[in-house]
Order: sequence, then C-alpha cells, then structure tokens
Amino acid sequence: MIKKLLYLLYIGVLVPVTAFAQINTDRVMTIGKNALYFEDYVLSIQYFNQVINAKPYLADPYFYRGLAKMNLDDYPGAERDCSEALERNPFVVNAYQVRGISRIRQKNYKGAIEDYQRALKLDPENISLWHNLVLCRMQEKDYTTAQAELDTIIRISPRYTDAYLMRVENSLKLKDTLQAMNDADRAIEMDRYNPDTWSSRGMLFMMRSQYKDAESDLTEAIRLSLRNAGAYINRALARYYQNNLRGAMSDYDLALDIDRNNFIGHYNRGLLRAQVGDDNRAIEDFDFVLSVEPDNMMAVFNRGLLRDKTGDFRGAISDYSTVLAEYPDFLAGYQYRSQARRKTGDLKGAEEDEFKVLKAQLDIQNGKKPSTASNEKTRKKSDKNMNNYRKIMVADNDSNEDKYKTDYRGRVQDKDVNILPQPMFALSYYERIDDVRRQVNFFKAVDDLNNRQVLPHRLLITNNETSLTEEQVKQHFASIDTRTAEIVKDPKNAIHYYARALDFYLVQDFDNAMQDLDSAIVCDPTLFTAYFSRALISYKQLEFRKRDRKFELDNVDEKLPQVRTIDYTRIREDLDKVIELQPDFVYAYYNRGNILTVMKDYHAALADYNKAIELDNHFADAYYNRGLIHIFLGNNRQGISDLSKAGELGIFSAYNIIKRFTMPTE
Repeated sequence: MIKKLLYLLYIGVLVPVTAFAQINTDRVMTIGKNALYFEDYVLSIQYFNQVINAKPYLADPYFYRGLAKMNLDDYPGAERDCSEALERNPFVVNAYQVRGISRIRQKNYKGAIEDYQRALKLDPENISLWHNLVLCRMQEKDYTTAQAELDTIIRISPRYTDAYLMRVENSLKLKDTLQAMNDADRAIEMDRYNPDTWSSRGMLFMMRSQYKDAESDLTEAIRLSLRNAGAYINRALARYYQNNLRGAMSDYDLALDIDRNNFIGHYNRGLLRAQVGDDNRAIEDFDFVLSVEPDNMMAVFNRGLLRDKTGDFRGAISDYSTVLAEYPDFLAGYQYRSQARRKTGDLKGAEEDEFKVLKAQLDIQNGKKPSTASNEKTRKKSDKNMNNYRKIMVADNDSNEDKYKTDYRGRVQDKDVNILPQPMFALSYYERIDDVRRQVNFFKAVDDLNNRQVLPHRLLITNNETSLTEEQVKQHFASIDTRTAEIVKDPKNAIHYYARALDFYLVQDFDNAMQDLDSAIVCDPTLFTAYFSRALISYKQLEFRKRDRKFELDNVDEKLPQVRTIDYTRIREDLDKVIELQPDFVYAYYNRGNILTVMKDYHAALADYNKAIELDNHFADAYYNRGLIHIFLGNNRQGISDLSKAGELGIFSAYNIIKRFTMPTE
C-alpha cells in the first residue's frame, strides 16, 4: 500500500506498482533526507527503501538508511548498510564514520579503527575521525599510539579542548601525571565555561589526594552544568574524603534528584545514611540497588545489617544467609547471623555459626591467611571482596564508552558551546511528552476549528514535535488518499487542502504540503492556520538547506543555493498575514520574533517578543529568546532577568546560560 501511495505522491499519475524505476528517486531521496534531518528516522527508512528498490546500484540511499538505523540503535543494520554504500563508492568518508560508530557500539574496536584509518586517508584533518580513533585505541589499551595521535590532533587543531581532556586520561594510563596536570590546566585556560574541563582537573586532584582542590573544581563544573548528576557524585566523593558526610549525602540527594536511577548514588547514600543512623531510608536505597542488581552481595549484606538494627531479625537472617551461600568463608557474615539467630531464639543455628567462626580463628592461628579488607577508603564497583562491604563505591577507571561521540550530525567541536533559541511553534497532531515541563498551548480560533471536527485529529499548538511511529506513517499515507478523493469531489473546499497539507507535512513531503497550503489560501484567504503552517514549513525548508555540510555525503547537493536573509521575507509576510487575521495569536508574534532574529533584525524581534509576553505573561519560550537577544545586544542584566523568568517557568537550561554570563573571570 505504501509503495502504491508513493507513486501517487511523486509521479502525480497512476503507474503500475511493479515499475519501480519510474519513481522520481531524486525527489524521494530529498524527502527521505528531510525526514532524517528532522529526526523522523522510521519514516526516512521507508523512503530510502523505495530508492533502493528502484536503483539498488546507488550508494546514497544505503548510507542514509544506515545513518537512520544508527540513530535507532540498530547498529548491526547500520553497519550492513554502510558496507553496502562503500561497496558502491569506497571514497565516502562519512560512510566509514558511521560504520565506525556502529562498530564501536558493538565493541568491535579493531574494526572501527580500520574504518577511521581508511577515512583519514581521504580526509586527514577530520577531527571527529581522529577523536573516535583515539578513543578506540584507548579501549584497546594501545596508549602509546593514542598519545601520538592526540599530539597529531592538537597539531591540527590547537584549540580543540577535548583533545587535551583525552590526553589527560591517556597520560594517566602512561603514569605521566605531570603531562596530565599540564593538559588539564591548559583545557581550563582555553575553555573555562566547559564543565568537562573543570571535572577533568577535579578528578585529577582527587587521584592526587588533593580533595579540597578537587571539591573546588567540581563545584565549578556544577555551576556550569546544574543537571549533571555525575559532577555531584564526584563532589560527594571529594567531600567524603574530607569527612564531610553531611555534604556528601547532600550531593547524593541532588544527584538522585537529577538521575533517580543512578546506581552508585543509591548505594553510597545508603552507606552514609547507615552511618548517621537513618536506617529505614538506608534500607530503601539498598532495596533500589537490589532491584537493579539482585546478586549484589555487598548490598544484600548491608541491608541485612540495617534490618538487624531495625528489629527485622528474620529479614536480616535471610540476607546474611544469601551472602554466605555465595561466600562461605565470609566470617563477618557468620558472626552477625549468629547474633540475629540468638535474638530469634534459634540457639542451635547460632551455635553452628559460632563454631564456624571459632574454627576459622583456629585456622588463622595455624597459619591460614584470611581474606581482609584493603586499606583504601573506597572500593571499585567491580570489587567482590566482601570484607570491603562498608566502603564507598567508585566507578571503575577503565570505562570510556560513554565518552564516544555518537551524535554524527553534530560537530564534536560544538559540544557545550552553541546557545540556541527555543524553536518555532507548529500546528500538528502530535507532540513529545516532556516530564519536566508540561504545558497546554491554547488559542480559541484553533479550538473552534477542532470543535468543528473537520480534521481527522485534534490540532495542537506545539514547539516540541515528535517523530511518527510506523503505524502513524501508514495512517497519514492512507489519509492522503482519502483527502485526495474529497478534493476531487469538492475542489473549492479549503479545509480539504489544509488537512492534506498536514498529512504531507507529517510525512516530511514539504513541497506537496506547500502546494496544498497555497491552494487552501486561494480557496479561503482568511484561513489563518494555512498561513501559519506555510510559514513554518518554509522555515524548515530553509533550515534543511542550511544544514551542516557534514550531514551530507561528499559533494552531494552542491546545487543547493546558499540561504540569504531575503529568503526569509516570505515567511515574515505569512506571519504578518496571520497577525492581521488574528491579532491576539501569540504564537505568530513569537514565530515572527524568531524569524526576525534569523534576519538579524534584533530590535524588531524584541518588539515581537514583547508583544507575545504582553499577551501571555507566562510565555516561557518568549522570555528565553528575548533574554538571549538582550545578552547578544550587551544588555546582560535584562537578559539574565528574562532567562531567570524562563527558568522559573520550566526551561531549566536557562540557568546554565545565566551561570555562563554571571561567572566571574580572572
């Protein structure tokens, strides 16, 4: 059914379903890349399938389908598609890049290294390739080669901060702490607003037992990245080493507010709660740990101790017995179980445990060495020595996997640098659920349109659009057929054109959507929703043209003209018309403010954001964007005031920007 619909969409006339070669593959590829760029991965794969069926000898559709699969975490499928693309064209750098990332995710580091080496022969100064190559070397424990390659990255891009951060870690593997500290200092000097630079040096101070300095650096990392649970976890450790148990526990509380499923946070908070006598809440933490890792014997034993203290002796005995079944030589387990058994009246069981302890003590006197706890205050997560059960847990040092850069379309250099405005509002049937910030956007004229029930779904006003599921894609393709039949019967009905335009928009076919919106406006020049949707789609088409060149294959779409400020004029005119028809439609002022910002007409943009806030003084997105413009124009006090209001209304990323522009400089 979908294939048949695609013929109707892209050829405009009925053709036999078997005539695959007759589809307009260039047009289908463009729509597929639209869907991919706007993160509608399931839909994009369907379009690329059509091109592959029609022209299986092309490399492009395999590459783009692989990129979509990688974003859906289908790493074997992405690897296969990139291999197909490279068979057809072995000179595509980005295909090696995507296949390399897919192999990393499958822990095939040797295969990824081969891909990056081949790609670097074609593009020897590509920092993203060097970056991932070095991380693969480190996974393979080839630290000497990694160090040489890091030197190369720094020679190519002397201000690439992540290279210094990686060299900090790699130098530590090579026991060169002096080089590590020099690189950490250099990273902060180059990018003092990057929380990773402060975190890296903070952890280096921690390794050198300079806990006060570590806490100071980690505090700076937290100031720059308030929603980073890992920074709180690490600062808690620095405070623990300074015997500041309350401060450490406070950090674990903050970390778990951000990441309620943080395993180390729950385990360590449970230990600290036990130390300060908060036994029942400590049990809750260990219950969570055991819900994640039921076979974590240290958590079982610590919970047993807490149950013992709170009078749940049978629960304690159960936990002690679980541990002893796994570690039959763990003397502390027998000692505590014997005491608990006596409290329940099980004297025989208690005596059996005491006998085992006595026998073990005799063995020690006869020269048998018992297992003992280490002298460290902490233990590695992988440490299974039960005698370390009272020690704070730290992550194993050799896990770098989360540091891989998997966002292929984003430049690694742009990490934590770009400050972007809140996005445009759209009229759509779907929006992404935001657990942190829940809002209902309402306008009476849109509600009236919904109440007329002339559209297949309720129309929403949202700037948090979501991708369609496969089932939703099928529904909208079917709806296009239905609307086409209605248009044939009643070609002067503007709503039929508008409804089909929404279907085309949702399946990322912007050109056909625009044609239908033009027709809807011809039929009804007062249909303000058509102007509003046409403005948004025009904007998205321009954004697609402006997209990062790294998203493309080499030399693809060179014919696309450069986007100029004048190209936004039609969008502004459509929004002008919306405001003429509906002077109280706050989202039109907001969207026009966004367009004027792109056109660098900042004072006019401020006027629109002012009007939007006048109409709705709880419009968080307008406060946020107005704040950014004020800061850009040098009005920091006004900008920070607006960002503070945006944060208060639920856009928490505003606080990170406030920290950047209020942080004192040396």
